[in-house]
Amino acid sequence: MGKKGKKEMETSKETFDPLPVETKAPATVVLLLNSQEEDVLVKACEAIYTFAEKGNENKVSLFEVGALEPLCKIISHSNNLVRRNAIMALGSMSTNGEDYKSRQAVHEFGGMVPLLELLKSDFPVIQQLVLKVLQNLTMDLETRNTFRQEQGFEKLLEILSNQDFSDLHSDVLLIVANCLCNSETIHSLAEDGGLAKVMDFILLPSVPEIHSNAIKCISRSAQSCELLHEHGVEKVLVELLSVENVDVNISTCHAVAAMSLHQASKDTFRDLGGVAKLVESMSSESLHLKEAASAALSNLTHDKNNSMTVFEVGGHTLLIKQLSCSCPKTVANSASTLCNMAEQVKIRRGIWSHGVMEALVEPLKSTDSQILLNSLQCLALLACDSEARVEFQSAGGLPPLVDLLRSHHKDVLARACLAVVGIAIDEFPAVEMYKLGALELLEEINLSVNRRNKFSKLATTALLKSNLSVKYSLTGHLASTDIITHGFYDAGKARQGEKVPTLDELLTQPVNQQRPVVVVYMSAE
Repeated sequence: MGKKGKKEMETSKETFDPLPVETKAPATVVLLLNSQEEDVLVKACEAIYTFAEKGNENKVSLFEVGALEPLCKIISHSNNLVRRNAIMALGSMSTNGEDYKSRQAVHEFGGMVPLLELLKSDFPVIQQLVLKVLQNLTMDLETRNTFRQEQGFEKLLEILSNQDFSDLHSDVLLIVANCLCNSETIHSLAEDGGLAKVMDFILLPSVPEIHSNAIKCISRSAQSCELLHEHGVEKVLVELLSVENVDVNISTCHAVAAMSLHQASKDTFRDLGGVAKLVESMSSESLHLKEAASAALSNLTHDKNNSMTVFEVGGHTLLIKQLSCSCPKTVANSASTLCNMAEQVKIRRGIWSHGVMEALVEPLKSTDSQILLNSLQCLALLACDSEARVEFQSAGGLPPLVDLLRSHHKDVLARACLAVVGIAIDEFPAVEMYKLGALELLEEINLSVNRRNKFSKLATTALLKSNLSVKYSLTGHLASTDIITHGFYDAGKARQGEKVPTLDELLTQPVNQQRPVVVVYMSAE
């Protein structure tokens, strides 16, 4: 048998049959990302994606075993399937909000440049995956800086300017919104024509999702309200409040709330009828829309003219109803808006006449600190009216108010003390709060270095001033400004820590040899 030629020997070399690899260790799968075989890379990326999607702990585990660096390299692989699976895996890992290091690592390993290059891909699925990844990555400040340095904005504007990529516009706008977190970026976008492009998406007929995402860009730009005001954004937003799409309406309300921090925008929204339209939104069946509209009204009513507009179109009645809403944020926003409005006497009496004191009782039982803060502030303002104080007591408001004196939330406690100051102006609620233990709670607060506040001593003074019998029994004297009236009684000096009995309680006790109780009785004649 003759010798084989060199060429014949080369062609006769055999290869392994496909070798299946089974492993449950993430580190082993990550090692496979360094393989030169495309099939191995496809399966390894797919396995990493599946593992990462199961939870944040898995994403952290993949980060710790070094999955990001090889993924960042192979997202520019020549094989389309490898690229797609690698991008999916990278995108899943970057969605872990408990671990921002994953997002930072992507740009540290040079992943931003190949990602941006893939925006030019001929395959829409890859473009969409890249945009999803960029949405997650641009949530991180350093990554946003890298994105800007690598002309990421310019590439996004190219897509927004091309109607052939209209299916990508919604995702692109979300990335733009993420990046509009500082004035430098906003002004840069305005100079490059990007802000005008965003405005085009708001003005021109479009699908609701694109409309909503374009409006989100406006919301994120609110720190540069002057710039937006110059572009006449308020007029566009007011028009969008009438669009028959709840998602668009919600996004618009968020933008209005953000821009309302600027006084010129406050005035413009009112002049264009935007305040009245927001009040109309409070009648919506959508809980999310009512929440967004109430947030906008809360910001707008820091202006007296806007407060009056809300009142004139009947907004106060809708806001009072929302105090019993199931959405905590809507309750808090409604209480805040009513508080802003109640600073004007005319409006305050109008609010009170529609049952607001009764409506405030339930929010005072909430465990949500923002609801409590806003409701207590509103109560303190409305308590200026004597009839309102009577109504509050009749509605059962005193027990939850006194109970809040047990709060360990510093601001809630301070506002509860302030509300007690207002309610205790009248004798009957003052006596009732004393029966409920308000005085003992206030004394505990005043003795605590951590809990006492500028209103706690005022609350104690107010409670005693309207309850002179208790004051005299505890202190042994009255001030020259304390005026004794019908029903005052002298039960004698109270011992330390002893509660002074009420006159009704004393009347139930049998006669004994102790010091008699002196009662002041004034004839009606």
